[in-house]
Amino acid sequence: MKEKFRLTPLEKSWVLYDIGNSAFILLVSTLIPIYFNALAAADSVNEDLYLSYWGYAGSIATICVAIIGPICGTLADRKFKKPIFMFCAGLGILGCAALGLASGWLLFLAIFVVAKVGYSSSLVFYDSMLPEVSAHERMDHVSSMGYALGYIGSVIPFILCLVLVLMHDTFGIGMGTAMILSFLITAIWWALCTVPLVKGYKQTAFVETQKTPLGDTFRQLAKTFREVKKEKHIFLYMLAFFFFIDGVYTIIDMATAYGAALGLNTTGLLLALLLTQFVAFPCSILFGRLSAKYDTGLLIKICIAAYTGITLFAVFLCTQWQFWVLAIAVGMFQGGIQALSRSYLGKIIPAERSGEFYGLMDICGKGASFMGTMLVALVSQLTAGITIHVFGLELQNENIAVSILMVLFAVGFVLFTKADKLNKARIAA
Repeated sequence: MKEKFRLTPLEKSWVLYDIGNSAFILLVSTLIPIYFNALAAADSVNEDLYLSYWGYAGSIATICVAIIGPICGTLADRKFKKPIFMFCAGLGILGCAALGLASGWLLFLAIFVVAKVGYSSSLVFYDSMLPEVSAHERMDHVSSMGYALGYIGSVIPFILCLVLVLMHDTFGIGMGTAMILSFLITAIWWALCTVPLVKGYKQTAFVETQKTPLGDTFRQLAKTFREVKKEKHIFLYMLAFFFFIDGVYTIIDMATAYGAALGLNTTGLLLALLLTQFVAFPCSILFGRLSAKYDTGLLIKICIAAYTGITLFAVFLCTQWQFWVLAIAVGMFQGGIQALSRSYLGKIIPAERSGEFYGLMDICGKGASFMGTMLVALVSQLTAGITIHVFGLELQNENIAVSILMVLFAVGFVLFTKADKLNKARIAA
């Protein structure tokens, strides 16, 4: 049994990249929105528009990746998956380090978009490596370990960053200097965790290229779009993923900005989200173990239902202790739904075309994230200054905006249920 759950050297190097890039995402969901708010305040930006501008920046980044994701996916199935992965990861790492160079809020958002595009693009190639680095029956476990160790590993550089930011006066440095050092620490951590995968990975599954690789890429992309429509079990899963992962990514991207917009204590928000990482670590491993005993589709449905409840709770969030409860609940299901969604696709597609399908999965995930952040930002802006009373609670425009995510989770649940039935029928046949 122990051998079953023990990672091979190649699987370890693959998991290590999750540990590296997760440090950047943890920074994005905690310190970066708060720093952006400080830059915006310094430039006298309307406080009611902080959440909207942050949401629009996230949407621009995700729509860029949604456009190039399928192209990256088809390129990933060629023999040069690793060098393009290195380029995308390098773009994200350099973008992270360069965030400290921004002198104003607009330039900061522009650099952030570049860093986020590099990060997200690298994941298309990284995810498509999973069927090559791990056996079919081990993918749920390896994918879950990636997220689990990513959560706990990313805490190491984040704690250093948190100490610098919260105790910058003690060290005799300003807040700006503390943030610059935080960006550098995260970028270096990300780079170091990338090296083992770059050294150890060798592409084993690919399709032959023609004399014009780029033209062949676009032809193959068009073919993939046509074929995925015929493969109803894959098409429905992609569509379901588009909706339910929307809420997950939106909550991850906007949690701190949401809490700050509600006027909650900044230190409390950061510590609560740090707690999310510690909760997500064992829970992600638990879902990986449960997938060996229970149907993966059932576990994904449980996660979607749980997130629907989490969103309903977030709508009525008004106080600091409620944010702590929300952080714990998110940590319980965040790693599970991400890891199992990634490995679920790997089981229903051919390994030699994993790049194409993971590229489509990325366009669904990033397209959904674009829609989610854009909807929340738009509703927040349209309802700025408006408050409503429900069950004796005063809900601000930010609370109203979050409610839109419940609809997306519900649609995702229905579509995934249909897709899972089709996949079970194919296996049975």
